Amino acid sequence: MAQEIERKFLTKSDAWRSNAKGMFYRQGYLSIVKERTVRIRTIGNKGYITVKGIAKGAVRAEYEYEIPVKDANEMLNTLCEQPIIEKTRYEIVYNELTWVVDEFEGVNKGLILVEVELSDENQQIDLPDWVGAEVTGDPNYFNSNLIRNPYLRW
Repeated sequence: MAQEIERKFLTKSDAWRSNAKGMFYRQGYLSIVKERTVRIRTIGNKGYITVKGIAKGAVRAEYEYEIPVKDANEMLNTLCEQPIIEKTRYEIVYNELTWVVDEFEGVNKGLILVEVELSDENQQIDLPDWVGAEVTGDPNYFNSNLIRNPYLRW
């Protein structure tokens, strides 16, 4: 089974920006239920569909497949729950791990989240100086929940 092991944090400074190059993402959800989410995403000129299972700590099942970008855009515009998540994603390598920084736009403007994928749930990591409080288990920070309760309403 494919699985994702991911920890999520807030930032405490903008120091991450010094060497970061970003890519614009649009994503929406066809299904947002506790047991599973079905996400549509575009990254540049590529489209993806992703199915994720229920999270157990930092671990959950994840299956992702490339789909035609035209189909992805049509689903984002007509089938996905609104509002669509819009963000710029930056990747930063620190201590041999790739840290992903998502800077949200639209109704989630002002929110910046940091994620790191791990090979084991108990993997020890050193946090970069710009990484702040951990929010891995806080459902407010799940992308799928940012549609129902956008950051600007907090």
